[in-house]
Amino acid sequence: MSDFPINPISVQWGTGPTRRFASLAARFRPSFSRIAEGAVEREVTRTLPFEQIGWLKELRFGALRLPEQDGGYGATLEEFFELLAELAAADSNLAQILRAHFGFVEDLVGSPDPARRALWNPRIAKGDLLGGAFTERGTKAGIFATSIVPDGDGWLANGRKYYSTGSLFADWIELVGTGPDQKVVIAAVPTSAAGLTQEDDWDGFGQRLTGSGTSIYENVRLPADAVQPAEGRFQYQAAFYQTVHLATLTGIARAAAVDVSERLARRTRTFTHATNRIPRQDAQLLQTIGQVHAAAYAAGAITQRVAQALQRAYEAAQGTDGEVLRQANLAAEIEAAEGQVSLLPLVLRATTDLFDALAASATSRKDALDRHWRNARTISSHNPAVYKARVIGDFAVNRTEPPYMWLPGES
Repeated sequence: MSDFPINPISVQWGTGPTRRFASLAARFRPSFSRIAEGAVEREVTRTLPFEQIGWLKELRFGALRLPEQDGGYGATLEEFFELLAELAAADSNLAQILRAHFGFVEDLVGSPDPARRALWNPRIAKGDLLGGAFTERGTKAGIFATSIVPDGDGWLANGRKYYSTGSLFADWIELVGTGPDQKVVIAAVPTSAAGLTQEDDWDGFGQRLTGSGTSIYENVRLPADAVQPAEGRFQYQAAFYQTVHLATLTGIARAAAVDVSERLARRTRTFTHATNRIPRQDAQLLQTIGQVHAAAYAAGAITQRVAQALQRAYEAAQGTDGEVLRQANLAAEIEAAEGQVSLLPLVLRATTDLFDALAASATSRKDALDRHWRNARTISSHNPAVYKARVIGDFAVNRTEPPYMWLPGES
């Protein structure tokens, strides 16, 4: 008998990544179920999930990666990404909302700065969440119009950010801007700060409840310990942020697979040329369901494979062997790119094919089954896979190393 307990949510997704995963996940699954119960209604009415984020804060879900001795759960990256996929299956908006937060925490757990850890570990341990404010419109890649400059014994931030994902729900915002000597710096801005304005103006057709709108900073004053150089961030960050997308897409595929299965089981109407008068016994429809489930399974397997590479990169960063670290970071970036290029078409196909099993009634707005494709397509557009495919090919043929940090250009 396996040492790994079967995931009670669905045996079709496989066992957990570690022996303790089931007990760790048991802390959060009741809240995941509560989140899932209202997901369709929130989508239809465009109700932002403030209450649901509050449930996660009470459970200190944001402290998953924080070491246990610092008040966290000490989750490995394999455990973390599997839990994130389960959250995304309940509501993919919430997984996306927390993307910037978990990037901040990942940088924190590997930080060599004891003062920074002493400052932030207690905040994360008690449930504080961070949003992100990185992207600007109308600027070139790597250049930020937002300024974060010294001001007396602190700092002064001015700028305008778009795609401020998660910030509406956060206690802090991780703000990227140009600091002294034109170097990029990162500031932690409390969402209660004077001079900060947040707007819910995200108009994308998918991931509509993520609060990914504009944040404006007008003479926001910050203390000296609120700012750090961007160049010191964890080296596998690009692969990490991409794997958050992979876990979220995995959750979307799982939710789509469950939805289509439950609806086919209840369906009574069929067609004269169907293979069976009872839809749930129609061989062609069952094949379609099987393909959707298999795609969701494959997405989870791909995500776990990339998570393993990230775990090796994290562990290498705790050592002193520079070559081991370089190779681990290289592997993590290439595997994340390969995961992205292979996973996206699986999920996009699955979230489209589900309609073949349910016919026209599945297009009802009140059921919001289209949210699966819309959400998957939106996430898939964040970092164009066509570039990642080229990076993989260039490495395979020419051994050209990939860029370890990528930023959007003008828009």
